[in-house]
Amino acid sequence: MIYKPNYKNWARQISIGFVSVFLLTTAFFAGIYTDAKLTENPNNVQGISVVLNSSKGQPNNVDFTTFWKVWQTLDENYVYTGTSSATTTSEDRVNGAIKGMVASLGDPYTVYFPPEENKNFQTELSGSIEGVGIVIGVKDSKLVVISPVKGSPADRAGVLAGDKIVSIDGKDTTTFSADEAVKMIRGAKGTKVALGLSRNGQNIDVTMIRETITVPAVETKKINNQIFYIKVNEFDANVTDQFRTALREYINGGYSKLIIDVRNNPGGYLDSAVDMSSWFVPMGKIIVSEDFGSEKNKVEHRSNGYGLFNNLNGKIVILANEGSASASEIFAGALQEYKIAKIVGAQTFGKGSVQELIPVTNDTSLKVTIARWLTPFGKSISKEGLTPDVVVPMTDKDYAAGIDPQLQKAQDILNLSY
Repeated sequence: MIYKPNYKNWARQISIGFVSVFLLTTAFFAGIYTDAKLTENPNNVQGISVVLNSSKGQPNNVDFTTFWKVWQTLDENYVYTGTSSATTTSEDRVNGAIKGMVASLGDPYTVYFPPEENKNFQTELSGSIEGVGIVIGVKDSKLVVISPVKGSPADRAGVLAGDKIVSIDGKDTTTFSADEAVKMIRGAKGTKVALGLSRNGQNIDVTMIRETITVPAVETKKINNQIFYIKVNEFDANVTDQFRTALREYINGGYSKLIIDVRNNPGGYLDSAVDMSSWFVPMGKIIVSEDFGSEKNKVEHRSNGYGLFNNLNGKIVILANEGSASASEIFAGALQEYKIAKIVGAQTFGKGSVQELIPVTNDTSLKVTIARWLTPFGKSISKEGLTPDVVVPMTDKDYAAGIDPQLQKAQDILNLSY
């Protein structure tokens, strides 16, 4: 995901991965009270309940006769049989209608958040959640693990980037959106969740106990006297300060070569990706562009030109894999295209769209795709992702044995540079 600050504390997301035209219709549906008996005219209500704001913000030439007819038919005919929710309120119906409208776009990254889901999403943005520690996306209409969080229950259970999620607690996920899957997988600390996975044609079942998941944005370590290693786990609101601290550690340690690892990094804030790229990309150079279509001009995000590491060309390797998405692809793509760094690893996820998170009411929000993003040279990576300069597979056996051939290859490349 990639976020851009917007609407005070709200965010714009390029998303793991990783939301405006619908506001009018949302306002139209906003004030329906429970137990209303509705005819084709929404203002013709039986009983004491009323429909509020039935025309406020209503778009022209949109006929809601069918909607109200179905509403009335449910009121008059539906009988609870024990196979569904026992208590469904008018608010539940309205939220369901809005979610269905948004889902009709067929875009897995455009999502409406009712109150509970909106609260959970804001909690996620804060950086601490209760779950099993996996980032989920949709690829080729299938639920896919973008990345497991290092040290999380999912990581310890052997869940890998690229695994397809075919069931959650025994329920088939064929029709699930990423957000529906996330809602099922999350839960109170100490509770269990079972996932059915598909990996290379083999079915794998894992059961995990949920924990509180907190991920440091940046981790560092010394490889040898010349090579310093920085692991960027996500591009969250704190990453730029942590990355700056890591670079200071690099300078103070007298290192001359650098490995930046964005493997299994699902993304985060766009501004963070631009800021971090600015340490390496010369001032004024395009880092990423947002393409809003023919109705609006592109927006180009250029390097701030901090310029401290312009002399490291050929001495930087970026590690990336199928779990690298969005902001991590922006960062890696910019340094790759300007030949500042080589990418080593596997083809990245390919998350090249931009989402904006917009508050609808005090407790609901809408996340909608508003643009696609392009690399400095104008390339969209949505279908294929980024291709590494040096492709190095990481097998299941490597994971199991604790072997990292991608990191080893990065070291080999830097040991040959001067």
